[in-house]
Order: sequence, then C-alpha cells, then structure tokens
Amino acid sequence: MNASASMDGNKKLVVVEDFVEYKLYMVTQKPSDAETERKILQEYIERILAKFAPLLAPYIWQNQPFNLRYKAKKGDTPANIGGMTYFGDNIEDEWFIVYLIQQITKEYPELAASVEDNDGEFLLIEAADFLPKWLKPENSSNRVFFYHGKLRILPVCQDEGDLHDPVNNINITQALALLSAHPEGFLASGSIAKAVQRRIAGYPEKIKDSLHRAHCFVPARIVAILKERPSLVSAGVQAFYLRDPIDLKSCRTFCYFLPETQVLTSVTFTKCLYAQLSQQKFHPDKRSGYALPALSDPTYKAHELGMKLAHGFEILCSKCTQTSSDATRSPLQTPLWTGFLNALKKNDYFKGEMEGSAQYSELLKHAEIYFMQSVIRPESSKALSPGEEVIHLLNTLPVDMEALNNEEANLPPDEDDSWLDLSPERLEQILQDAASPKEYVPTATENEQKYNLSEVTESMKAFISKVSSHEGAEVPRVPCEAPISFDVESFTSALEKILGPGPEELDSDDLETEEEFELLDSDEDAAEEQGRPCKDDPLRSLHSYMEIMDRELAQTNIGKSFTTKTKMSATTHAGAQKAEDSSSEDDNTADDVRLSQVDVDLNLVTNLLQSYSSQAGLAGPASNILQSMGIHLPDNTDHDPSSEDSLN
Repeated sequence: MNASASMDGNKKLVVVEDFVEYKLYMVTQKPSDAETERKILQEYIERILAKFAPLLAPYIWQNQPFNLRYKAKKGDTPANIGGMTYFGDNIEDEWFIVYLIQQITKEYPELAASVEDNDGEFLLIEAADFLPKWLKPENSSNRVFFYHGKLRILPVCQDEGDLHDPVNNINITQALALLSAHPEGFLASGSIAKAVQRRIAGYPEKIKDSLHRAHCFVPARIVAILKERPSLVSAGVQAFYLRDPIDLKSCRTFCYFLPETQVLTSVTFTKCLYAQLSQQKFHPDKRSGYALPALSDPTYKAHELGMKLAHGFEILCSKCTQTSSDATRSPLQTPLWTGFLNALKKNDYFKGEMEGSAQYSELLKHAEIYFMQSVIRPESSKALSPGEEVIHLLNTLPVDMEALNNEEANLPPDEDDSWLDLSPERLEQILQDAASPKEYVPTATENEQKYNLSEVTESMKAFISKVSSHEGAEVPRVPCEAPISFDVESFTSALEKILGPGPEELDSDDLETEEEFELLDSDEDAAEEQGRPCKDDPLRSLHSYMEIMDRELAQTNIGKSFTTKTKMSATTHAGAQKAEDSSSEDDNTADDVRLSQVDVDLNLVTNLLQSYSSQAGLAGPASNILQSMGIHLPDNTDHDPSSEDSLN
C-alpha cells in the first residue's frame, strides 16, 4: 500500500513503516445478502464510534486517528469493517488501538478482530518468549484474533475436517468458521495473554498519564486555534519536527502568526510530542522577528516552545495554496452527522448535561472534531488537510486579545518535565524488565554480596552444550527455570574417543606388558631423534604435533598471554633415569616436563570481565552474552579492572 497516496498530499507527516491495521469480522448471524450485510456493518461502525467516543474524541493522535470504514468482500476475504492508522513515533497510539479492539470484541461478542502492523503479527512478537514451538512466521497468518475480548490463537491441528491443510496457512473464512464452532476455545496461554495484557494495562486511565501541559508564548491566533481544535497541536509539532530547508524559507518572514501577538498560554501535548518539540536545538532566523531571552531567564523555556510551535503552524499554512470551496463547507450539515449525534445521545455521551451548557458545548466540540477525523476523513477525498483546516479556522475564529491576556493570570501550573531525563539506573531497570519481566533483578549491592564468578564458567559451559541450528541457538531465558547439567566425565570420554588418551594418561597399567611400554618408548625416542612423528600410530602422531606446537607457542606473546596452572606433571621414567646425563640431554629432560596447563576457567572469566569493563556501562558483546544466559554482573569497583588479583 502506498502510504503517500493515503494522506492526500500530506506526505511529509507520514512515516511509511509505522502503521497498524485492524479488521473486524462478523462471526455469527452473517446474512447471505451482500446489501444487508453492508448495512449491518455500517451500523456497527456508527455504534462502535459512538460507544467509544468519550475515549476517542479528546485523544491527541501522533499522525492519524483510529477510524473504521466498510470494506466489501474481496476474494476469500469476507466483508468487514476496519482501518489503518499511521502512528509515527508514538508507539502508545498502537497499543491504545489494541486496547480499543479488545474492548470492541468484548462489547460486541459477535465480532472477531485481527490486528497487524508493518512487522506482521506484532502481538506474537510481544510474546515471543512464550510461543509454542510450532508457531512460526510462515504459518501464523489468520491465526491470531481477539474474540469475546480475549486473545485467541488457532492451532495447526484440530479435529478431522476442521482444517483442510493443517501445515500451511488457513484463510480467513476457515478461521472464522473455527471461531464460530468453538466460541470458548483456542484461548492463548496465560503467559502469552499476560505479555500482551501488560502492554495495554492501565487504559483508559493511562491516557491522562501520556499528556503533558506546558506554558508557551505563542501568537494569539494559535491560542484560538488550539482552543477550538486541541488535536491540531500534533500537526504543528510534526511540521516543525520534520522540517527541511525549503520549509524554513516560509519562516524567514511570518505571514500568518506574527511574533508581536504572542501571549502566554498552557498547551496540552502528548509526552511524545513534547519531547519532539523541546529536545530539538533550533535558532530562529533574525528576519522572522522571533527572539529568545537569555538562557538564564525563567521564561526561556516557554518562549522557546512557543517559537518552535509558531514555526510549525506557519509551515503548515505555507503548504496550502488557495482554499477550495469545499474547505468552507461544513460536513456537520449532513444526515450522517445527524445519525451520529443521535447515537451519541443514546450512549449517554453528554452525561446528562443540558443542551447549550458550557460542558455540553465542550463535549459537542470534541464530538465534531472526532466525527470529521474518524467518520468523514476515511471516506472522503475532500477532507481538509491539517494546513487547510488551520487556515479555515483562521478565517472563521475571532481573537480576543484582552480575554487572552486576562487568562494568563489563571493558567494551570507548568508540569514538571523531569521525566525527560532518564537516569542510567532507570534505563537499566527498564531494559531488564523488558528482557525478563518475571525475573527478580537484585540490586547492585546484592549482586556484589552474593555474586559467584563460577556461575560465569558454568553458564558458558551450559551455553556451548545447547543445541543450535540455522535458526539460532536455544538459550534458556531464566537458568533457574531450565537447569542444565554438564557432565564433565562424559564430555572428556567423548573427546578421548576422538583424540585418544593424553600422553600423561599412558602409564604402565595401560599396556599389557612392560615390554610393550619399553617398545613404545623406544619407538617414540627413535622417531623424535629423526625429527618426525611415529608413523605407526596416527593418534600418537597427532599428539606429537600438538606438543611441538604447544612448546613453540609457549615462548610467544600469545602463549604468555594465557594464565596457566602451577601444577607440573611428572617426568617420564626415561627422563628420571637420565637426569644425571650431559647438558645436552638436560634440555631434552626439560622438554619432558609437561607444559603448565592453561587455566581455561580463569582465562574465560578474565577476558569476559575485561570486555565488560571496557563497555563502560554501555551495551556490548560481553553484557549481551551474559544477560542472554541470565547473568547480571555487578558494577566494577576496582581501580584496575584487568587485575587478576580481583579474580582470585
């Protein structure tokens, strides 16, 4: 789908990748007549939007609002109602829509809903740690639904006759037939349901938490526009946030929002919009007339926010040419609006307020905005763009400067924006909660008191023993829930079958007679004197090569970089008997002393800790590997993180 075409020229406000698509299907009582089905589905649109108007009408969307429209039958896809919303940078819009879809199927149990975004079945992605083995991207299509307000996952195998081809994807008609035949079946497991529920928990109260009020010095005409259409703040912020040099040409001299008309007001943003507006560094053109006070001035932030917002609205208006005749025609003078208004009254949208009262007028204003965004705009190509709507409001709204100046004394307090400053501890906690929400994460002090470095080596041994394939390695998320046993003896035995026993294990008990031992020893000596390994035994030859390589590497920087064990193996019988020979033979005797073995565990821990310390608290390979195995290292408190004294 072309996202640019769907915005009717407002291309710049769309991030193509970030959209969520939702569809609602009738599971029961489906009429055979297509026209009757269309009328029923159209009635559902009216009933759903009226039912949820109290939540949707005042909501400030990042890019596009939640909307529903009728879609006729096409191929195997039956007629349905649905929509698509581009949510941009505010992912909370997507999860709010998931909450709405869940509540719609709960309120109207005859409907089943599917929700996907640009990543596909993102509900399954959210619960990826708990999915059954059989559920993969290639067979997940048309298997995930909200039905009766609960998440359902259709399995690949059912009773005979349910699925025509249980291996491949099923079509939507087969899926709806399964839901109709088993209305209480196919519930997602508790872990999957909780993973999704965790993201939508707290709604609708969570909507208020996502808002932020801030004082701004803005032109009076913007104050009037935002009083009439509060949701237009998102279009103004996005226009500034996504500006380019061509856009800024229109802001060299302002035509619509003059700086001398600035007044102090309180603007309601979403936290995402506020962060986008406040975090960008921007200095206005001197020709624009906008000048900022000194950084130490207590009103600096309010002036900066207002200046940026004024630039955004100026850019919106500069993109519009002459407004068409359709721009001045109100869509509220149609039978569709009359039916929608009646549905609002039936659902007690006005909460018993008397018609004409201030509260009634406020609710009616929100309903009108909501109607034009969610009902008219998806169906009509003549809907106003944000810039056209701003210009239309400029031409129709009066501006009372005296009243606005009087309101400055009664503004609500400026809200604290310390939530913008994310401490490293808070970020670490968020990442840990996202990685393993069920797992208790001890504090740094507890880690230092109870931490055991042997867990690193044991977990690494467990890691390399896990099965891996072209799809990746299977690593247990929480080691305590999936214990792994590492049998050292079995591992050593398997290696011996491949490489043969080590030279130090070949004592006289391993040979049948002393003559065989002496023969083998003499053969080795003869082979070594000739500078070649023994040809009769390939494994002995391999060990000889390895010993020669070990001796050569031991004298290099690579060999010296490893920490070795202090234990020395015993000399051979021949070396002990010839200890008193000449100085040339003393060198051979020294070679017979086995090289000190590398301490694998200590080297592993040392290298991991050095790598972890060099990350300086940032993400890196060492922390990623350790956290995938459920290991959380404490903060380094040593002056020298590479010191081996701290490891011993």
